[in-house]
Amino acid sequence: KCVYYPGLPSHRDHEVAKRTMKLFSGMMSFELKGGLDNGKKLAESTKIAVLAMSLGGAETLIEHPASMTHADNIMSAEMKKVGGITPGLMRLSVGLEDSGDIIRDL
Repeated sequence: KCVYYPGLPSHRDHEVAKRTMKLFSGMMSFELKGGLDNGKKLAESTKIAVLAMSLGGAETLIEHPASMTHADNIMSAEMKKVGGITPGLMRLSVGLEDSGDIIRDL
């Protein structure tokens, strides 16, 4: 559906990121069509991107907040809405692997 990455000119905070960063980071989020089920499916099916609760390291890491760090037993639906945590939201920390391999993995 969409990608959230301040390195993209279309991102609402792109100008701020350009002024405050030398280079854009490998952290991004994206919204999948199909919501919760597709988010879980992607998070559990990648081979290169490792499923992780915390995003940081040299390897590519992926998280599905709605079923992990922001699941229903942790955060209310109202709080998720305020925080922009939707059922299809994915978080990705791009590591040092070949970019083509990561794209194919996703």
